[in-house]
Amino acid sequence: MPEVRKHQMNTAIKLAVLFLAIYAVITQQVLSNGWLRRVDEWIYNRDVLLVTSGKTPTLIMLIDDLGLRSITAIVLLITAFLISRRFKSWRPINLSILSLVALNLFVGASKLLFGRTKPHSGFDLVFTDSGLSYPSGHAANALLVWGIIAYLIFRYSHKEPFEGFRLTWFVSIVTAGVCLVSLYRNTHWFSDLLGGLFIGAALLVSIIAVDRSIPSAKQPS
Repeated sequence: MPEVRKHQMNTAIKLAVLFLAIYAVITQQVLSNGWLRRVDEWIYNRDVLLVTSGKTPTLIMLIDDLGLRSITAIVLLITAFLISRRFKSWRPINLSILSLVALNLFVGASKLLFGRTKPHSGFDLVFTDSGLSYPSGHAANALLVWGIIAYLIFRYSHKEPFEGFRLTWFVSIVTAGVCLVSLYRNTHWFSDLLGGLFIGAALLVSIIAVDRSIPSAKQPS
């Protein structure tokens, strides 16, 4: 394995471990009713920042849709297909499918395991049969899926038709927007969003580590 790829893989693995550790701390706070839940309550009680009733503005819903798996998965798969076709490689599609499977497996299982109620229910409970709030699927999905889209375009941008694309700023703005809209719409606790961000980040760099660990003659670098 070339030294550069090895270094990138090792860096990604270290980041994955770090993000998982932070996710574990956030989870501990949520389950133990720690100080992070006090932050959740403080934000929840700031009524001027939250929408609990009435029709949500269209722009807010459009931003919220950027965190929906049904929408982002289509964008990811289309992007991966175009890159795969251009470079005659299955790798972009394989990485995209791996991302979607990992997202649904780890985030979905966490939601079912912790069973946290959503803030609009009026209660903050864990291990309930109907709770699916923690971690936030919207936050994890926005960071992971848009992050993989940006990574694929960046990794293959050394040749046409993707020359010069750098989308890190776009991923940051979209992810922040999705999280702010979730708070505005009162659909997630603040700690739900934090947990979603860090498990999404851990999955993102883990998939990058997988990509860096397996050389490909059809990948520009």
